[in-house]
Amino acid sequence: MSSDLLPGIVTDTIASLSRLPGIGPRSAQRLTYFLLQAPEHLPRELGDLLMRLQTETELCRICCNICDTQPCSLCSSRDRDRSVICVVEEPQIVSVIDRMGQFNGLYHVLHGTLSPLDGRGPEDIRLKELWRRLDVGGEAEIREVIVATSPDLPGQATAQWIADELRHHPIKVSQLARGLAAGSDLEYADDVSFRFALEGRRVL
Repeated sequence: MSSDLLPGIVTDTIASLSRLPGIGPRSAQRLTYFLLQAPEHLPRELGDLLMRLQTETELCRICCNICDTQPCSLCSSRDRDRSVICVVEEPQIVSVIDRMGQFNGLYHVLHGTLSPLDGRGPEDIRLKELWRRLDVGGEAEIREVIVATSPDLPGQATAQWIADELRHHPIKVSQLARGLAAGSDLEYADDVSFRFALEGRRVL
């Protein structure tokens, strides 16, 4: 259907939704028409939640995960193994890994990976906060850092950078091993594959 036949607000909504990850023009159009025909309260509730998503969340001052309390529930939990930190790229990976029930340590969210081609260096992700946790006077009981970045080129570059920076540090640095195919996205790993990758992790 030509955009000239649609009201401007409809085409603007389709264009806006299509900018979301994983939502193409056709999916955006279907969502827009669904919202047009939905009960009046649904779009209103959705809009309110989207606004609150920005105003009622922040980054944990310790692990940089998304939270609504300081520190987050994972960092403040007494049931977590505080001797190991799992370093991940994005907040959603924390939920993926924790839901599998294979890891009970702490997390650190980088909010990205190193990518020189994209102009993204160490200062552009949350490495400074990680170093602060590992420095003397920080979480001194930490014995291992597990780098759980994706096994693609940026993920591997980030893992190697962390290992090199901690080369002379007394903390063990390891990386997820077998079980995850090269280039695969950790977000879509199944429980068994992740368990093998965690159990077979190798020292960097």
